[in-house]
Amino acid sequence: MSGHSITVSKTSGGIPVVVENIPGSESIAYMIGVATGSRDETSDIFGLSHLLEHTVFRETKTMDSYQMAKEIEGAGGELNAFTGREMTAFYGITINETADVARRIVGDIVANPLINENATELEKKIVLQELSMVKSEPERYIHDLFSMVLWKGHELCQDEGGDEKLVAGMTYKDLRAYYDEKYRIPNLSVYAVGTPDMDETVAWAEETLDGMAGGKRNVRTAPPTPKGKYEFVASDSEHYQVAMGFEAYGASHKDRTAASMLSAILGSGTSSRLFQDVREKKALVYSIFNSISQNSDASSFATYMSCTKGNVIEAMETTSQVLGKFLAEGLEKGELERAKRLVKGSNIRAMESTDNRLYRLGVNHMLNESTETLEQRLQKIDAVTEDDVMRVARDILKPDQMNIVVLGKNNRTFKKLDLSSFAF
Repeated sequence: MSGHSITVSKTSGGIPVVVENIPGSESIAYMIGVATGSRDETSDIFGLSHLLEHTVFRETKTMDSYQMAKEIEGAGGELNAFTGREMTAFYGITINETADVARRIVGDIVANPLINENATELEKKIVLQELSMVKSEPERYIHDLFSMVLWKGHELCQDEGGDEKLVAGMTYKDLRAYYDEKYRIPNLSVYAVGTPDMDETVAWAEETLDGMAGGKRNVRTAPPTPKGKYEFVASDSEHYQVAMGFEAYGASHKDRTAASMLSAILGSGTSSRLFQDVREKKALVYSIFNSISQNSDASSFATYMSCTKGNVIEAMETTSQVLGKFLAEGLEKGELERAKRLVKGSNIRAMESTDNRLYRLGVNHMLNESTETLEQRLQKIDAVTEDDVMRVARDILKPDQMNIVVLGKNNRTFKKLDLSSFAF
């Protein structure tokens, strides 16, 4: 990892440019981030950010989607994009010798899209298929449902994909108006990973994006502290998905790393408490794990499990017992060090990919302007103490604030459950 560095500059127009240098890298990646996502949409345009992300790939002022595909693949690379709750991002990855192709196409997509009726109607068909597929994949859908329940009534409850009925009714004029408002300098940022030259990257960003003046940064409000809630969602699946969790810290919170250690101890890997007690000892679930989402001002801290109907209640009760025992008895000898190595290993392996480095660099900076290096991240993990983990556990794991979602075949047993049954 020696020689790796992250540097920050700005274009003349004020757009942040963040470069991570990886000596010896044979690939290079460029990303343009737009600080707008599903939480910035009003209820009548829920899903517009996602549809726009798709549509701008259809055609620009200089090329259509087939020409883009031929050029980037002919350069040994790929194009892609993603929409989140707080951002939309477009990126290209190529080998070093064709870096200019990635820069040019990504810049063209963001700065010069032709958002017309034909492109919008075609892409709507694709997006609607995607939204339908998510609901047919219960292991994925349960994550969206949990956020909807946890932050019900707040913009964070809106998943990235959008509402099918609203998306079906959107027009190219809706997309153009949103693009003209949001895709402007206050919301733009540029990222590069590999062996990019900072001066060259800034010059490209200035030439491509500094003309996108106007607009203003989105104003967001943090969600109120969620109250405990339960919701059953019927599906055609005979297998049941369960989410049990709480609100946790935003991306810049000082205890974010300690919360990650808590999550790892409870539910990361096959040596974790939940995996051992709920699956290995009782065989109640096929899968079980804990995870933390990432937003600027709040996150979800939740356990997800998959099981048959007859095991749902006992699996939930056992999960609550695991949480209660942890709060009452604390950490076992060596447990924190094992979790630290697990999380450090995951971070190190992920950073061996240019794609993952680009994603991490862009997301961290867009959420809280962080330019934390991998080395700094590992140091933060090492600095977490047992007292930190227990303090954070008491702060997050509050029974009266636990939210539960069950997804599965319609059954009277699950339509109404008393949350007090799962207190700890």
